[in-house]
Amino acid sequence: MEVALEQAKRRPAAGKTLLNVERQQHPEIKMSQLEVVEMEDKKKQQQQREEAEAEASVVPSSLRAAATRSLSSLSSSLRWDHRGDGEEEAELTWAAIERLPTLDRMRTSVLSSEAVDVRRLGAAERRVLVERLVADIQRDNLRLLRKQRRRMERVGVRQPTVEVRWRNVRVEADCQVVSGKPLPTLLNTVLSTARGLSRRHARIPILNDVTGILKPSRLTLLLGPPGCRKTTLLLALAGKLDKNLKVTGEVEYNGTNLNTFVPEKTSAYISQYDLHVPEMTVRETLDFSARFQGVGTRAEIMKEVIRREKEAGITPDPDIDTYMKAISVEGLERSMQTDYIMKIMGLDICADIIVGDIMRRGISGGEKKRLTTGEMIVGPSRALFMDEISTGLDSSTTFQIVSCLQQVAHISESTILVSLLQPAPETYDFFNDIILMAEGKIAYHGSKSCIMNFFESCGFKCPERKRAADFLQEVLSKKDQQQYWSHTEETYNFVTVDHFCEKFKASQVEGHNNALSLNIYSLTKWDLLKACFAREILLMRRNAFIYITKTVQLGLLAVITRTVFLRTHMGVDRAHADYYMGSLFYALLLLLVNGFPELAMAVTRLPVFYKQRDYYFYPAWAYAIPAFILKIIVSLVESITWTSISYYLIGYTPEASRFFRQLLILFLVYTGSLSLFRCVASYCQTMMAGSVGGTMSFLVILLFGGFIIPRPSMPNWLKWGFWISPLSYAEIGLTVNEFLAPRWLKTTTSGVTLGRRVIMDRGLDFSSYFCWISVGALVGFILLLNVGYAIGLTIMKPPGTSRAIISRDKFATFDRRSKDMSKDMDNRMPKLQVGNALAPNKTGTMVLPFTPLTISFQDVNYYVDTPVLQLLHNITGAFQPGVLSALMGVTGAGKTTLLDVLAGRKTGGVIEGDIRVGGYPKIQQTFARISGYCEQTDVHSPQITVEEPVAYSAWLRLPIEVDSKTRREFVNEVIQTIELDDIRDALVGLPGSKGNVSLFAVELVSNPSVIFMDEPTSGLDARAAAIVMHAVKNVADTGRTVVCTIHQPSIEIFEAFDELLLMKRGGELIYAGPLGFHSCNVIHYFETIPGVPKIKDNYNPSTWMLEVTCASMEAQLGVEFAQIYRESTMCKDKDALVKSLSKPALGTSDLHFPNTTQRFGEQLKACIWKQCLSYWRSPSYNLVRIVFITISCIVFGALFWQQGDINHINDQQGLFTILGCLYGTTLFTGINNCQSVMPFVSIERSIVYRERFAGMYSPWAYSLAQNLMSGFIVPAPQIPRWWIWLYYTSPLSWTLNVFFTTQFGDEHEKEISVFGETKSVAAFIKDYFGFHRDLLPLAAIILAMFPTLFAILFGLSISKLNFQRR
Repeated sequence: MEVALEQAKRRPAAGKTLLNVERQQHPEIKMSQLEVVEMEDKKKQQQQREEAEAEASVVPSSLRAAATRSLSSLSSSLRWDHRGDGEEEAELTWAAIERLPTLDRMRTSVLSSEAVDVRRLGAAERRVLVERLVADIQRDNLRLLRKQRRRMERVGVRQPTVEVRWRNVRVEADCQVVSGKPLPTLLNTVLSTARGLSRRHARIPILNDVTGILKPSRLTLLLGPPGCRKTTLLLALAGKLDKNLKVTGEVEYNGTNLNTFVPEKTSAYISQYDLHVPEMTVRETLDFSARFQGVGTRAEIMKEVIRREKEAGITPDPDIDTYMKAISVEGLERSMQTDYIMKIMGLDICADIIVGDIMRRGISGGEKKRLTTGEMIVGPSRALFMDEISTGLDSSTTFQIVSCLQQVAHISESTILVSLLQPAPETYDFFNDIILMAEGKIAYHGSKSCIMNFFESCGFKCPERKRAADFLQEVLSKKDQQQYWSHTEETYNFVTVDHFCEKFKASQVEGHNNALSLNIYSLTKWDLLKACFAREILLMRRNAFIYITKTVQLGLLAVITRTVFLRTHMGVDRAHADYYMGSLFYALLLLLVNGFPELAMAVTRLPVFYKQRDYYFYPAWAYAIPAFILKIIVSLVESITWTSISYYLIGYTPEASRFFRQLLILFLVYTGSLSLFRCVASYCQTMMAGSVGGTMSFLVILLFGGFIIPRPSMPNWLKWGFWISPLSYAEIGLTVNEFLAPRWLKTTTSGVTLGRRVIMDRGLDFSSYFCWISVGALVGFILLLNVGYAIGLTIMKPPGTSRAIISRDKFATFDRRSKDMSKDMDNRMPKLQVGNALAPNKTGTMVLPFTPLTISFQDVNYYVDTPVLQLLHNITGAFQPGVLSALMGVTGAGKTTLLDVLAGRKTGGVIEGDIRVGGYPKIQQTFARISGYCEQTDVHSPQITVEEPVAYSAWLRLPIEVDSKTRREFVNEVIQTIELDDIRDALVGLPGSKGNVSLFAVELVSNPSVIFMDEPTSGLDARAAAIVMHAVKNVADTGRTVVCTIHQPSIEIFEAFDELLLMKRGGELIYAGPLGFHSCNVIHYFETIPGVPKIKDNYNPSTWMLEVTCASMEAQLGVEFAQIYRESTMCKDKDALVKSLSKPALGTSDLHFPNTTQRFGEQLKACIWKQCLSYWRSPSYNLVRIVFITISCIVFGALFWQQGDINHINDQQGLFTILGCLYGTTLFTGINNCQSVMPFVSIERSIVYRERFAGMYSPWAYSLAQNLMSGFIVPAPQIPRWWIWLYYTSPLSWTLNVFFTTQFGDEHEKEISVFGETKSVAAFIKDYFGFHRDLLPLAAIILAMFPTLFAILFGLSISKLNFQRR
């Protein structure tokens, strides 16, 4: 009893000790975050103890035994944090658990008074437990972390920590110095390659001798303007820098160099780019990540904790025990850690939704960003390096995530470094330390509480109502720095970054080496393989539609083929033997190319594979083996489908053994095809290179396969190629299996059997046992290709990295001023003035007139029709000329939806309400001419410079009356207004090209009266956002109507707006009116609502209004903000204004425009200009086509050397050989052009060829369906009447007619032996193939019609079809 009481008394003391430690380490932590939870627990325990002692004090001495039992019960209760019904049963259960062996005790816990195996908890049990532990994220997550830490410290166990220290780290890039700014044209690429060795090279510094330290239990913020190398620093600390960079200096974890352990398993780098498998759900993505990353030291810690608890007689909280044991078990398919991460990241609401991509509707962009973060923090890493994790997130979500990270850092003693773009003040307050970077150097590294004093000591002071993070980035800029100079009595001189760098000194702290991981992978080889198998099976299930579609497609082609080669029309004789041979070849060809979609599927998964491979989730072989083995099932099903339909209907030898041998060979061919294209994908890595690489591989296999040109007809020095083609062995196996059957044993006049004569003519005269040799060879090829696939996955680096290029002028700048790393730093916009923020630039004026227009809308509703869901509810408002309007609200409020409805961008759903432009009903065709829409996603041709799309837009969208000189002046005016002068010659697809700002310029140059902008500051840091909004304010002040949706602006940006439309979740208005000076109107409106808390001094009004109008605040106050607005005088005034604006002003008329601004010829000229630039600046596209056609010509020329000489043609086989050459060149040239142009066109168009790139079908398969009717494999006279129409609609049949008849159609004198009779070559071409020389003019006309028809269909498709869903 005394022991139990003593334990009970110790618990509050232990908690107090922990609290004091946390207070000492983190004095800036508020009581609401650490003390409230502890005080509640203490109060509850103290109350229980006092009640028990009071009861014992009034008990007579004769009842001492009863008192003893009561106190014993009390001590037991104090050992449990929570008690419920059935506590005796729970105690018995726990006593039984304590008697188990250590390993079993680690896996067993008490849940609802019952013993459970934590490895077998169901989804519902895991979800309920996590919900019970973390009902309220902000409050309960802290409670959970503190309970875990208290449990460990109670028995003297601490989690390992990581201290990251770096000294004199310098990173340099090897750049090629070139003249001017050469663009990647075909000519420049060739010249650059030819002169590469003679070009000057230079090393350009990226990081400049940076030194610092990251301490455990500290949350550090990484700040800096664009181009300051924040990402490079994060990658350097995580050990993930590109191997091509030169790195000097030291990076140490707990005093241990990176080379002596595995930093990728000790720390986690969270990229700013979202790469996920689109077919997997959020839960599955996190589960597989948790499974591959393992549990780290959790298992060892848990084992030690339960051992010491048993020795001390301590019984833990059942829920905490269950949770800690569940997250300490390695290799689970479904982890409780996943449920916990989803809860704190706000992903539990979309847990079972697929991630999706551009063609699959999935989770939102903000949810993808949170998933990227959750995918890495679900693991056991003790050091986190997080790169711009808040891009695309609203302030409340960022606040929640950073709050959880702070709790993890402080309670779990993790080391966390976070880079943020625009941290709000309340988010900024969570951080303990700040690293401020500029020009590749660290200007400050120290405590957040000291940073303002540091800069004040340097003479710079942050003004009131200025966000600290914005001040810290602007104070480093030469142009912005002076406005913060506080020593007015002294003369201001620019303070360089080097001066700031000398001011800070790093402190040091000890760490624990047991936090470092020495193992590359977290799981055993067998567990890695099982996990990869599970994921591959999941992806195959998700893509089941593709495999079903391919099987159905193959079955349909089998039906078509058997109707062409119908057994009733073919006999067992020499004349029909070639048709049997052709049908076998066609089956091989079809199954071979049916594996082409595997190339697309493998390429699309490579980016995610490279990311996870480099994080050491799994090795390449563990990824390759399941892809090979599981696809065997697909191969078997499709091979059975083809063979079972075609074999007996075509009329092959009706013996079961031969049926199964043919099935086996076709199965191996298809498996080899899938293996081949996977192997090609692993080395080519992109669709453009992969399509050419796959086509080239197929070309070699086909040409040396022995059908188009028999082995005896090949040049002697190339006959070895026959034995390296898998198709050769497949042909040998199929032909000897068929033509050495008993029904082909009839003896011919030459003394050999009919079947032997057939295979001798084709150069395939092998014995029957070669069928099994062929099987063995095909198995060997399959294994070889899969080994090559695994090697390719292992050795290849992610695509996209190439040698950096710098101009001579830029390099001279580095030489002259090495301290100025970024010219962009000296060309920033001035400070945004409060009250007159973002004042217009008076240095220039718009050179073209426009008509100011007002947009008014009344009772606008929007419904998504399937299922019926209302997203907008009776929205009424107006946007006026010269007024900059903000459209704001929490995530899901319908901001972008309203913008799309007003701009006419919705492609589905039902829109209700009245929308007027200038008082007249909105006509979309007219409105599109006077409005611009800047989407959040940058949509540009990557081969075009920043200036060119602006000029292109002006060329096509400005009125025809504007001459070219005025147009050029207007383009220059817009580029200067948007601050794009310095980068006007940069490609828009490159980093630093400001793609979203360029999109604004493209819309502005059309001289619109109305501009809609969706998140113009998304993805920008605070300074870049200020620059963009400065330009937007300039545009609005010219008299245009400008509307912007915006997530979380700074005070300066927010107060630059004139009007505000605030929406709540569900699409209802809660405010529509002016902001007022310092947002006084908005603040006054909401502060007058009873119960709404007052705004704090210098607090961001936009943040405050979102906080006080959130759903939880509505529930707390018991008010309905939308109803309050509808009953307010503001709403009535707005209704009156809308009604007045809904009537046309006197003297005005509705707008009318012609269908287009430019004549058709001018439009064609502009489009050709842009397309020429795009194609000319795509050297990879042009080079692969040139290389392919060059190699193809060499291969065809070598193989068919002198085969076309009429004097060398003596029989039908000689003629078939050269005709096969014509057939092959036509087929491969056409299909290669199609394959290579499709990826290029998909980049140019916003509509992606869904089926092509999803691998739903292969264009090869469809082309071969027509090639079957091209007149070569099956000549026209032998095609059934019901398929002859397909022969005449095939472009290949008309092409072959031209080639065959122009080459041999007039050879009437040359006679050859054909199937035992003598005929002239011309007669044989006409009788056998049905090709006529007199059809040449018609063939020329029809061939000219095909590209014209396809061009018309392309134009109709892009004008009428739209697969984008908004």
